Amino acid sequence: MKQPNFILFITDQHRADFLGCYGHPVVKTPNVDSIAARGVAFDRFFVASPVCMPNRASLMTGRMPSVHGVRCNGIPLSRDAVTFVDLLRDAGYATALVGKSHLQNFTGSPPMVSPPAVPEGYHAPSEELRHAIRNGFMDPAYGQEEPDFWAQEHPKISTPFYGFDRVDLVTGHGDTVGGDYVRWLLERAPNADQLLGPKNSLPHDYICPQAYRTAVPPEFYSTAFVGERADTFLRDHAHAHAEQPFFLMVSFPDPHHPFNPPGRYWDMYDPDDFPVPEAFTRNDWTPPPHVRAALEQRERGEANLEGMRTIGVSAREAQEARALTAGMITYVDDAIGRVLRSLEASGMQEDTVVIFTTDHGDHLGDHRLLLKGPEQYQSIVRVPLVWSDPEHKTRSVRSKALASTIDIPATILDCAHIAPYAGLQGQSLMPCVRGEEPKHRDAVMIQYEHQAPVAGSSALPRIHSLIDGRWRLSVFQHASWGELYDLENDPGEFENLWDSTSHADVRARLMERLAYAEIACVDRVPLPTGRA
Repeated sequence: MKQPNFILFITDQHRADFLGCYGHPVVKTPNVDSIAARGVAFDRFFVASPVCMPNRASLMTGRMPSVHGVRCNGIPLSRDAVTFVDLLRDAGYATALVGKSHLQNFTGSPPMVSPPAVPEGYHAPSEELRHAIRNGFMDPAYGQEEPDFWAQEHPKISTPFYGFDRVDLVTGHGDTVGGDYVRWLLERAPNADQLLGPKNSLPHDYICPQAYRTAVPPEFYSTAFVGERADTFLRDHAHAHAEQPFFLMVSFPDPHHPFNPPGRYWDMYDPDDFPVPEAFTRNDWTPPPHVRAALEQRERGEANLEGMRTIGVSAREAQEARALTAGMITYVDDAIGRVLRSLEASGMQEDTVVIFTTDHGDHLGDHRLLLKGPEQYQSIVRVPLVWSDPEHKTRSVRSKALASTIDIPATILDCAHIAPYAGLQGQSLMPCVRGEEPKHRDAVMIQYEHQAPVAGSSALPRIHSLIDGRWRLSVFQHASWGELYDLENDPGEFENLWDSTSHADVRARLMERLAYAEIACVDRVPLPTGRA
């Protein structure tokens, strides 16, 4: 039996409802829509964690953050971790990554947390004994996405890189990104240093934080690099290795902030075409403590407007962020179109499964917030999954199956008829792809952790959520309160029912189900090596 090829498109910080095929009335995404028209779109698909590194590690391993160890941004995925790409490679697949990996740190900045201080008069453990598990993260193999690595004269990723034999890497966000992209850019624009970053930005009148009009033209922007290198891989493979199945991950750094779509994509959308988010139009909403603290922090002028975490915004800032995000999304969609045309021209289209997803969402003004953080609202935890499989003639199907990022590896391996490794926690979605009645999860769990306290608290956040389709329950370590929302009757998540006496039975039932989910999440590997 001939094994299928796979192309997995993944975007960065792209919420589910900002696609034409997911019902957005303004954003133009004809190429992603065409994938949905030839397959299945999952309407209740959720992240394992609503931030980059943990969820990307879950995508690669099919395991929850508390198990694979990348609980928050800043922890590299262990090179001892087995990925589903390793299994594809082991089964004879050609494997390639073009674009963003973010399985390792790429800022070069020091961590925000450290091991406990050594009390006076106590012996300090040796460096390799300062953590409960030896990790080897100081090895140069874990610095391949950092600026110092790419500052070398001839940097080259050591492969296989988490299972990928061919890697064309992009690190960072916006137009100040690194990796292989830099060399590609300088070959085309030797004066690139005069184009990059906010200091070289073109004039504009937007007030949204992190909005600047990049001077980099679209043909030199990272989205163009990702599209071109994916195109090149397909041409090369069709020419020299057509009989070998391939797995190609095409990973775009956009539409992650900063909000800086290049060229015509900057003013492709008018902020006035995007309605003011609901939170700005209602007076009956009482924000939960962590959201209220973020809003008050912005009001006091204390918010970090250049950072990565949630900030409060005005209605106009939200509209601008939405318009600029839409521009970035349409540019990514155009690049996806280039790759799809290349696939068709290669003659491999009928043998290739095409998948589209993203790593997490962005508030984009919902609940008067921007970016992402400890909030577990649908805007950042619900993401798209579109699957087009030429073997199964499912067309324009909407699946209501509850599913998680950890299910993508299980589904790919099942589709390729490759047995999974022990410890894979995801479940195959192939029954949904085949158009069968979904028999899948009755709930999904989401885990969030960060190195720094949230606004209004001194404790490091650790939040676990359970979503069963109708309800969303979120439990906060170190907090006496939590969140409970009826997603059916309150899809905007404005009425927190945590303390509602009439919903005490719902809260108790979901707490019990969360406890069972936590038990199910406990690792089952390594397997026993014998009978004691």
